[in-house]
Amino acid sequence: MTQTNEHKTALVLGATGGIGGEVGRKLLARGWAVRALNRNAFKAAALHPEFEWIDGDAMVAEDVLSAANGADLIVHAVNPPGYANWGSLALPMIDNTIAAARANGATVLLPGTIYNYGPDAFPFLSENAPQNPTTVKGGIRVEMERRLAVASEDGVRVIILRAGDFFGPTAVNSWFSQGMVTPGKPLTSITYPGKAGTGHQWAYLPDVAEIMLRLVERRDRLPPFATFHMTGFWDDDGTKMVAAVRRVTGRPDLRVKSFPWWLLPLAAPFVTFMRELREMRYLWKEPLRMPNARLVETIGAEPWTPIDTAVRTTLAALGCLPADARNVPHKLLAAPVQAGAAR
Repeated sequence: MTQTNEHKTALVLGATGGIGGEVGRKLLARGWAVRALNRNAFKAAALHPEFEWIDGDAMVAEDVLSAANGADLIVHAVNPPGYANWGSLALPMIDNTIAAARANGATVLLPGTIYNYGPDAFPFLSENAPQNPTTVKGGIRVEMERRLAVASEDGVRVIILRAGDFFGPTAVNSWFSQGMVTPGKPLTSITYPGKAGTGHQWAYLPDVAEIMLRLVERRDRLPPFATFHMTGFWDDDGTKMVAAVRRVTGRPDLRVKSFPWWLLPLAAPFVTFMRELREMRYLWKEPLRMPNARLVETIGAEPWTPIDTAVRTTLAALGCLPADARNVPHKLLAAPVQAGAAR
């Protein structure tokens, strides 16, 4: 039996971001009262007027504690802006969330990543796979989860859902939106970071949020520190995502370009984002999969949006489809994919 959401309150940190906004909307639709913390609440409210906005900073412990007063759930979806100063910002923010959750008896919900894992854990990433990251960002994610695990031994309940690379209508800071396509204009080509023959794990953001909500609704039956992996969209040979874009656009001949990895070492010393991309190249050089047996055992079948629908919605939101292509013919959307390759 799932827990009732009647009179439940959630605080969402990072509600202006893709996953924070998606989780917040789904919480609201399920009857939760949703608060959101932002340094400019008036401006943020224009993006999600349905939330209760509170002025404050996730870096300030008193602000988080005040905003979380009486909350049953804290969604920690906040990240340092612009990839800068992760070490000095990410860890204090998770500490503030833990302190607020402890004070209110709230559950912490964290969208996890695959950055925690190094190549030694590939190709199949179970929830208990060794976490030996090879990047600075990965090391910080490991430390965030370690602090949450320690807090769970002291009464703080934690739910973590790890997923592959995000894409979706609100996933503006993603490989799909910043590496593969150019937002704001119809596609004339696709830039793909991987290579044919190498599988890659993707996660459609609305599906990620839906799974997180279903886990929250079962939180009374979960261990204090509960971690799960979702399968999402498994591109088994590095060509399926490109094929979906071609089907949705009705452009089977859409040109595919290789990602200019050679440029990153030149730009990395000057551009933080380029340095981050360079660090993550190992995720495109080797296949990795995330079995979801633990998740299925907990919530049943994993929610899954058909890949063509997900890609079409994403491209339309990014402004990459002309008006006459936003509702592509049904026969294109129904194009078959190999069994087992699309999930």
